[in-house]
Amino acid sequence: MFKEWIYSDWSELGMVLLSGVLTYAAILIYTRLVGLRSFSKMSAADFAMTVAVGSIFASTISSSTPTLFVGLTALAVLFVGQWLLAFFRRNSHSFSQLVDNQPLLLMAGNQMLDENLKRANVTQSDVYGKLREANALKYDEVLAVVFETTGDISVLHSNASDASLEQDFVRDVIDHELIYDQKHAGK
Repeated sequence: MFKEWIYSDWSELGMVLLSGVLTYAAILIYTRLVGLRSFSKMSAADFAMTVAVGSIFASTISSSTPTLFVGLTALAVLFVGQWLLAFFRRNSHSFSQLVDNQPLLLMAGNQMLDENLKRANVTQSDVYGKLREANALKYDEVLAVVFETTGDISVLHSNASDASLEQDFVRDVIDHELIYDQKHAGK
């Protein structure tokens, strides 16, 4: 039994090598055809695509099921689906709203937004970690902290006392108006 875990015959290794090379080449070709967006992290669908491709790649090269042909077909279906999703998101605002998450404001200036933290299932400790990661040194340097559609947290900060944030950068962020309410309130 121990031998079965460690050793394999040469034909099996050859099939893993062949499957790996062909599947990897197919991923590169599909990516060239569909575009680099296939592996971006701009939306939840993009993240799901990346995970699914990795899963299909791993199962196709390490096992006889799915077969190489089924694995390559499954990858093609994912890439076509990703292309169609991007096409409809680009051309239909209502479709985009249906499938995309909306970014959420977690901090407006130096003010933590507890309701939004709960909504995003994020703790203050998570935000403090991102503030440290972004090298924010004081609350007064923070202009905004945003929970992005991908689950990432963006920290917008500056040590300039007259720093301001372009409204276009946050116009789609839920509660973005609180950033400017804070500024006018003198905080």
